[in-house]
Amino acid sequence: MNTRSQVRVSRVAKRSAGPGAGGAPTTPAIPPWTFLTNHAHVLICLARDPAARMRDVAAQVGVTERAIQRIVSELEEEGYLQREREGRRNRYEIRSTLPLRHPVERHCQVSALIRMAAGRA
Repeated sequence: MNTRSQVRVSRVAKRSAGPGAGGAPTTPAIPPWTFLTNHAHVLICLARDPAARMRDVAAQVGVTERAIQRIVSELEEEGYLQREREGRRNRYEIRSTLPLRHPVERHCQVSALIRMAAGRA
């Protein structure tokens, strides 16, 4: 077997070995679909830790940091989040009395979503 073939076999073996193969850190697998949107996931993460870094929120939600920045901007524009600068970091306040946006759940407030995610529904 030549060197090129050995490298190819090695890469295939690492991929098929599953999560964490080749020394990569393991993270919980994100299912192909979920019941909540990424916007809801961001609200839940920021409710848990209002001073969370976008990098940490992105890792928890399973999307890019740029996607989180876009979602946070959208939530701010619609009044669901308020950003406050604390030194070099941001702190987020969730406007929990606002209604959810979809007509099916518009009768519920954001606080109900956060309580449900915290296991206090």
